[in-house]
Amino acid sequence: MATSKTTNTYNRQNWEDADFPILCQTCLGDNPYIRMTKEKYGKECKICLRPFTVFRWCPGARMRFKKTEVCQTCAKLKNVCQTCLLDLEYGLPIQVRDAALKMKDDLPKSDVNKEYYIQNQERELSRTDPGSMNAKLNEPNDLLMRLARTAPYYKRNRPHVCSFWVKGECRRGEECPYRHEKPTDPDDPLADQNIKDRYYGINDPVADKLLKRAAAMPALPPPEDKTITTLYIGNLGTLTEQDIRDHFYQYGEIRSVSLVPKQQCAFVQYTTRSAAEAAAEKTFNKLILGGRRLTIKWGRSQGRSGPSIVGHISDAYEPVPGLPGALPELSNNFFNLEPGHIPLPNMPPPASLMVPPLFGPPPIPSFFFNPAQIPNFVSPAASASTSTATSETVTKQTVHYPSQDPSRLGATQLHADRQE
Repeated sequence: MATSKTTNTYNRQNWEDADFPILCQTCLGDNPYIRMTKEKYGKECKICLRPFTVFRWCPGARMRFKKTEVCQTCAKLKNVCQTCLLDLEYGLPIQVRDAALKMKDDLPKSDVNKEYYIQNQERELSRTDPGSMNAKLNEPNDLLMRLARTAPYYKRNRPHVCSFWVKGECRRGEECPYRHEKPTDPDDPLADQNIKDRYYGINDPVADKLLKRAAAMPALPPPEDKTITTLYIGNLGTLTEQDIRDHFYQYGEIRSVSLVPKQQCAFVQYTTRSAAEAAAEKTFNKLILGGRRLTIKWGRSQGRSGPSIVGHISDAYEPVPGLPGALPELSNNFFNLEPGHIPLPNMPPPASLMVPPLFGPPPIPSFFFNPAQIPNFVSPAASASTSTATSETVTKQTVHYPSQDPSRLGATQLHADRQE
């Protein structure tokens, strides 16, 4: 029975000829001007063993040359890059993507069945849109959104480790195109990788590492305070308030959006707690806007506000040490004083003069601008004995206000003394 290689040798109509490769942004490099070589039927695909067009290029300065490893038909079947064999949408291994989307690999493993299957799929791809065959790959998934790379990882294009430097025999120095670094530990699972395992999604050490990371990712539990309906949005970059509002309104009615440009963050407040919980669950470690992964956290409690604070001052605020306590309640006798009477020393002043109410100006007592007149000083025609006794009594009593001191209200008395 003829082998697959012999069959491909004579069945030249199935060989692949392409004008440009299918690559991810990382493998293509950060340089917009790339010189790429093209070799028609230069190599066999490592999956279907059919000859295909090989492309070779350098992704950037101090990077190693890269080339395509699989044909375009195999890359389209899995929606992967022809070089790194990572998913083009999320930049993740096939094993992680298939586990998240619960997809099964139906690609045959034997050579004859695999060649027949590839030929049939190639005809389907030529008649239909490749995206229609991978419709399930475009479905949103929370696990893939959390693990996906938001920016190209150009570190993957670095040169290989210099084997002569490891032995201590490299004499090129800085001109050596290879890395002078300690190689990976042979016992490390990441050191044992091959293309076929990555393509079929089995025994991939990189995929195992990512799945373990996903299992250990923290969650965002809602706070116990049910009054908190605000979410903190960080790492905004150049996003505007309208961009944030356009995305977060889908989870519920928004009360306000506060943007802090200096801190590159914003606060989104919902009208209901259920809407805030739904937004936190759908966006935590998953939301990517403007090419940036946003940081989602719960906002802090702003305290009680509105009319409820009037009746709960003691509950909302704790007493400050060192300040005097609250004034005792006054009796009605203070406001029923007869003219000429002075309040007792142990009687406190009215609360309206010392502690203003929370709302509006304090009420002004009737005697504030018209102090009680003392008969001893108002009527100089009174008897000398009565005046002397009254003045001694007033002097001995302790006054509470400076305005009640006879020496300060003694303008009439001083004037009378000068006349005498």
